[in-house]
Amino acid sequence: MTPEDLKQLEKEVRKAKRRAGEAAMELHDLVEDALPGAYRKLPAMAEMTYEACKAWDEARQQLDKAQEEMA
Repeated sequence: MTPEDLKQLEKEVRKAKRRAGEAAMELHDLVEDALPGAYRKLPAMAEMTYEACKAWDEARQQLDKAQEEMA
């Protein structure tokens, strides 16, 4: 893996973390501001948040592995 590849992975992790954070904020806003009336939105919003966090975790693990291999 080249240093450029590593930088690209770092960028992907930052982007995935931002997306996960945004999804978490949207879920928080739904819970805080719209429940119980908007309870029907909860499963989809929770799933979206879960998938965003999972994508971040997978990207982070890939970066960690690449960094270990570079060391």
